[in-house]
Amino acid sequence: MKAKKPTRLYKFLKWCLRVCYPKTTVVGAENLPDEAILIVGNHTQMNGPIVCEFYMPFERYTWCAGEMMQLKEVPAYAYRDFWSQKPKYSRPFYKLLSYLIAPLAVCIFNNANTIGVYHDARVVSTFKQTVARLQEGASVVVFPEYDAPYNHIINDFHDKFIDVAKLYYKKSGKELLFAPLYVAPYLKTAYLGKPIRFSHDAPLDEERNRICEYLKNEITAIACGLPQHKVVPYRNIPRRQYPSNIPSEVCEHEKASR
Repeated sequence: MKAKKPTRLYKFLKWCLRVCYPKTTVVGAENLPDEAILIVGNHTQMNGPIVCEFYMPFERYTWCAGEMMQLKEVPAYAYRDFWSQKPKYSRPFYKLLSYLIAPLAVCIFNNANTIGVYHDARVVSTFKQTVARLQEGASVVVFPEYDAPYNHIINDFHDKFIDVAKLYYKKSGKELLFAPLYVAPYLKTAYLGKPIRFSHDAPLDEERNRICEYLKNEITAIACGLPQHKVVPYRNIPRRQYPSNIPSEVCEHEKASR
């Protein structure tokens, strides 16, 4: 694929964001073998995509909501996905903000290393681009959470991204790997876990469930094995409501048992 030529505005915006955003260390790259891998992470609002764009130590493309790449579609999507849970008194401000950010969003998401994700007939393009990038040797990063809780670390996953592996096997004859990623903004670190391999012989519904459960449980295990810290959730809620990776009752029990 011919490399994108970022616009000057994008380069300026990226520089500003890099200056403002804390440097993040990526741990666990040694867990990823030298072959095509689809990396699956916790979204952490905008933190996950930012960390992947700036700090992943290898070539990668990130799935991005296709609406954020279309000027007319940005306001409705941005308000619904980012700010619809804000207090009622502040919602008019965020509705206005959703229009103000539209040109910047289009600039950023069309110049970054992204693959547009759609939930209509255009999803065929999403899958074809993903497989093409994997065949070229790049990794692809997906943040499949949606607004349904799974546990105190992550939300549940849309599971159709697993279908990429079926198309990849058809094109390459190889079974795709899926690797878990836990992004911990409060620790300024992102953790890559050990991957799981797609089985082309198994029914696709079973593979969706098997791989998604593995990834969600591994992300949770990585998070819970780290020092106590605030987890940035999928939903854009007040920071005082952010959960801890280690619930307070567990901490109190550990203190009492020492």
